[in-house]
Amino acid sequence: MHKIPLLALAALTLTVAGCTWGIKLNEGGKQVRTAWNQDVTQCKQLGRVTVSVMDRVGPIDRNDIKVRDELEVMARNEAASMGADTVKPLGEPLDGQQAWGAYQCGKATMKPAAAMPNTRAQPQSGSAQTYPVQGN
Repeated sequence: MHKIPLLALAALTLTVAGCTWGIKLNEGGKQVRTAWNQDVTQCKQLGRVTVSVMDRVGPIDRNDIKVRDELEVMARNEAASMGADTVKPLGEPLDGQQAWGAYQCGKATMKPAAAMPNTRAQPQSGSAQTYPVQGN
């Protein structure tokens, strides 16, 4: 009697796990970089790309990191078809949808935007020390 709900749960889990199979970075998308906190004001704006993926499967929320990764891959692929070489998120994902700016920056080195806060966690003093790995 309990086997049927367990089988349904297992099937749903496999379905959720398989959602990323079709979203791959294409050859054009591989040439597009992502400017998370960089200033793109010196770049030529080519347009806006809005991409979406499923963020829920039935009553189950998908992993937020996977959803964000898929949105970035889709934005890079789409921007490449516009002739862009850089994308930058225009806001946070909402319900599996996110808007991105598509830019042509060329080989210019982008600097961190002064007005944008650094969203990466900084180690607290004395908590950790990192070293570069040879060959990487």
